[in-house]
Amino acid sequence: MITVFVIDDSLSVRNGFKEILSKLDDIELLGTAQNPVDALKIFADVGLPDLFILDIEMPKMDGLTFLKKINAQRPTPVIICSSLVGRGTQTLIDALRLGASDIIEKPKSNLNDLFLSYKEELLFKIRAIANANINYKNHLKLDMKPITKLFEKNIASSKLIAIGSSTGGIQVLEEVFTHLKGSHSGIIVVQHIPKSFSLSLALRLNELCANSFVKEAEDGDLVRDNTIYIAPGGVHIEVEKNALKYYLRLNDSPKVNSHRPSANVLFNSIANTAKTNAKGFIFTGMGDDGAKGLKNMKEKGAKTYVQNKKTSTVYGMPKVAWEMGSALEELSIYEIIKVINES
Repeated sequence: MITVFVIDDSLSVRNGFKEILSKLDDIELLGTAQNPVDALKIFADVGLPDLFILDIEMPKMDGLTFLKKINAQRPTPVIICSSLVGRGTQTLIDALRLGASDIIEKPKSNLNDLFLSYKEELLFKIRAIANANINYKNHLKLDMKPITKLFEKNIASSKLIAIGSSTGGIQVLEEVFTHLKGSHSGIIVVQHIPKSFSLSLALRLNELCANSFVKEAEDGDLVRDNTIYIAPGGVHIEVEKNALKYYLRLNDSPKVNSHRPSANVLFNSIANTAKTNAKGFIFTGMGDDGAKGLKNMKEKGAKTYVQNKKTSTVYGMPKVAWEMGSALEELSIYEIIKVINES
């Protein structure tokens, strides 16, 4: 039985989750509260749940403060349900950095649509994330000043690194990218993230990384060393080769594996262009996106890897790829950093 606790200052949201969860045999609503301060008092009686559904903007205590507090006590899977999507994306990126597993956009009107149209998706996420391996980092700083880059210019990459990532991936990307040396190949990232988040993610990572420039990818970008390209939300990203140089192309063709951008689209394009001059990685996440494309890369001579179960928040995408024979090795986060730095 999965136990869930909802913290949201909207009575309609609390009642909506109560309605859809009360009819299930495998999920129990442990309780609700309109703010974290009230919730902490309730926990003294009912204990902590397996998963929180948490708003960000609330009276008495905001969601980020609660997230840090509860994870310092006992790291717990969290799904953010917020209307900040589109206007408070940096705050939500920080929530993901602090260990929140996923984000649900709360409609500003017509909440019934959330609980009717997206009911099955909500339940799928709850069931998948309830058993997530939360790797909370209590040293994480949210108020940062841009750091000085340790190099002035970069050159066109002769080799490529491709990464597919989903649930729990923001923390892994940060951990990996902040430990890269100033001599790495160009990196292209597909992170499953709401459409309006990719630019904020790139900007936040760029503030953190001393040895890399991080940017949201643009159509026609030349792939350069020491540069990390985050695929924009809502479009696919591919790599094409022209005169021994690699360029990025964006397109809005239909979703693949229910995602746009899709890691499979990126990996397949690299299999056809870079071949042996590439490395591919699948990080933590739900579903199976990237597994077939990574296998294609491997068959074309690329070195391919997946994140291991121990360090994955959700061992879904890596597991499918590993069982499909798409990767040469399963690696910890430390080992992933080492392999990229050796590129």
